[in-house]
Amino acid sequence: MCHFSVICSTFAFGFRTNSKFVDSISITELFILKQKIMNASFRKLLLLVALFACASMANAQLPNEKFGKPSNQEWDFVGWGDAIDADAIILCKTMKVTYQLSDQVANFNQSDGAISIDNIDDFSKNNIDDSNILINYEFRLRTKILKPEGAKHANIDITYFCTNDKKLTTDELADMKIKVFSKNEKGKVEKRNVSTANFAKERVDNNYMVIHVVVPDVKAGDIIEYQYNITSPRPHFLYDWAFQECIPTVRSKCDIEIPSFLQFHMNVPVNKLVKSSVEAGRLAYDTNRADMKKGKTCITNHYYIVGDYILPEGQALKRNLGNADDKNETAEQIAVFTSQITTANIPQPAYMPKGCTHLKIK
Repeated sequence: MCHFSVICSTFAFGFRTNSKFVDSISITELFILKQKIMNASFRKLLLLVALFACASMANAQLPNEKFGKPSNQEWDFVGWGDAIDADAIILCKTMKVTYQLSDQVANFNQSDGAISIDNIDDFSKNNIDDSNILINYEFRLRTKILKPEGAKHANIDITYFCTNDKKLTTDELADMKIKVFSKNEKGKVEKRNVSTANFAKERVDNNYMVIHVVVPDVKAGDIIEYQYNITSPRPHFLYDWAFQECIPTVRSKCDIEIPSFLQFHMNVPVNKLVKSSVEAGRLAYDTNRADMKKGKTCITNHYYIVGDYILPEGQALKRNLGNADDKNETAEQIAVFTSQITTANIPQPAYMPKGCTHLKIK
């Protein structure tokens, strides 16, 4: 029995048994008082239900990682706890990395056994060089603008390998698509593409270029999606990944699958908001040769690194404002994910310029 039923029963009992109580209050007044108690209790019950519903919805609002159509939850999402006053928010940010192994690598594996740390020196002997192994990157980003002053966060920088050295092959950035989703006065979703006229290239150093992307005419409530791919001939280098940006991030994820004959030291951020795991996988060779065994694969190390509900470094934690001992507590720094090749006899690549990250929110 809920508490307002108990109270009402108590009044009814008093009405039946206590003549003084009947004398002091009329039946009509008693009924009105009973209704007021029931209404107040019902409002409290509704408030509790709403709070539980909000908590459940928050858990369900982890972003949909399928790009092309923002979910209803994302349209309604305005932040969480410590990020409720943000100007803009990153709903989803992902990097997927896969290796593409050519015929040359496949032929070597088929004739002499799998390439491993023990026979990595045969790379040069068998002409297995950078041109035989490619890395394919898929980058995705979805940002929501919450306030007019947050429009600047629709702009991003993309730093990538583009060397001046004519002897080296550069990374190829392709399939760049940026879409702005807006709702009109009738609540209908409208979509527009951002022209490449809003992209500007700038050289950072002899090895790297940056593309400055400006997204015009953005307003509060808009959701912007960015998609692009990179093909890299440098199997010994992986782009870095910043889990922490200048605005709150709901989800940031790396999905990296590396052939086991390439050994990397993975500098995964140590933070309770970032979870990582690695498992063995298999990667099929990219070949159409008739003399190759069908289904030929190599063993891989498959890394998953996921960060959820990450605040900008230094942002005050609101949950502590009522505690005098913790009023100065702020979101701590989360290191950028980096990696370094450790396999013997492979030259060190040209790393990113100091202070640069591959994808940066402005």
